[in-house]
Amino acid sequence: MSTVQTTSYRRARDHFEPQDADPQEQRRVRGLLEKIDYAAFVSNREVIGQMLVGVDAGTFQRLAVMTATARGKWAAEALRLSESGSPVTPDQTARLTAHRTAYEELAEAYEAMRRMVERGYLTIR
Repeated sequence: MSTVQTTSYRRARDHFEPQDADPQEQRRVRGLLEKIDYAAFVSNREVIGQMLVGVDAGTFQRLAVMTATARGKWAAEALRLSESGSPVTPDQTARLTAHRTAYEELAEAYEAMRRMVERGYLTIR
């Protein structure tokens, strides 16, 4: 089973790949899979297009600034903790974790929106 590395996690590819299949059967299965992929594409384009109305370059810029700010807060918090020289308390760890989680979620959302544009699910004005 192969895996695909995305920005923050691994996703296993579990597609069945027959070795000894009849060529005619393979073509039939490929045709069916193309129909399935097209249905997923149309569904994504329609649903995402309705849910994310009004997205433009400014939307991406605001999300990028918010993501950069979250990253900066996470790094600043880590540096602030390191300056004390004392062991990190559970409360400090929780605060640092919250900053990291916020950054990672925003970065994932940015990448997901970028993929939506790249795949044609989302049209930019």
